[in-house]
Amino acid sequence: MAENVKLINPNQLQRNPENPRLIFRQDELDALQDSIAKQGILVPLTVYQSSKHYFLLDGERRWRCALKLGLPKVPVIIQPEPDRMQNLMMMFAIHNARKDWDPLPTALKLQDLEEEFTRRNGRKPKEEELAGLASLSRGVVRRLKKLLHLPEEYRDELQRELEKPRSKQEITVDHVLEATKAAESLRKRSVIDTKEENKLRRAILNKFRSKVISNTVAPRKLVRLSRAVQRQEVSVSTARHAVEKLIYEPSYSIDDAFTQTVEQADFGHSLEQLVERVISRLEEYEERGYQLSEALRQVLRRLESRIRSMS
Repeated sequence: MAENVKLINPNQLQRNPENPRLIFRQDELDALQDSIAKQGILVPLTVYQSSKHYFLLDGERRWRCALKLGLPKVPVIIQPEPDRMQNLMMMFAIHNARKDWDPLPTALKLQDLEEEFTRRNGRKPKEEELAGLASLSRGVVRRLKKLLHLPEEYRDELQRELEKPRSKQEITVDHVLEATKAAESLRKRSVIDTKEENKLRRAILNKFRSKVISNTVAPRKLVRLSRAVQRQEVSVSTARHAVEKLIYEPSYSIDDAFTQTVEQADFGHSLEQLVERVISRLEEYEERGYQLSEALRQVLRRLESRIRSMS
């Protein structure tokens, strides 16, 4: 064994309080535990020593499996003790390069990193700075910050979902963020008020659970509806009627709402353009002094009859 690797009783180790990874799914731990039981720990854990204790920098899953298997010793590499900000940065840098974390715990720890930077520097970090400190892209940082702005009830609900195996999760972060953006966009266009915004978000999530909505990005059609309202292509009253049905009718889907608002408006607009062209052609026909043929006369009568039946 290399000189910088030591063998330590796993009971002497403690988890890193700054580790953003809070969810350890049992099926993943079981697979790793089986591997360690057969081959041992092939990659040493990385730790630092503080007072009489060792704290993990890397290898919490291996450590948990070692405790479960009752291993007397585990290989570790001991690093110098970092300060809190260094610890946070190391946690992001070490673990983010390995396996994707669950977004909500990561967002909470990103908030800690931002607060530590603010405490030290007397100002909040710019988005680019925070992304660099956390070894994340700016897009990921923006997404994580959106999670922090969610009402507590939704964060708690997501946390409960995250504790399930991935195959059993009914609601994900993406579901909540998409529903939130859709409801927010309609509230900004005065289609709904703040109370109804939350009712709509909850209704969308319930429809995800019941499989009435199966496409994660389906709520984006509601964002398109809000834009249609802004451009006055769909009236506020028409949009509101569709949204109320989404809130109060369990089987009414976003596709239904979109069809009865934006698609109907688009179809009506294209029909309007077509009628304008027909009128223009009829005027040109008359200007040229053409006589109506019997066939054309019959078609125009059918058109007149159809218009009367629709009014």
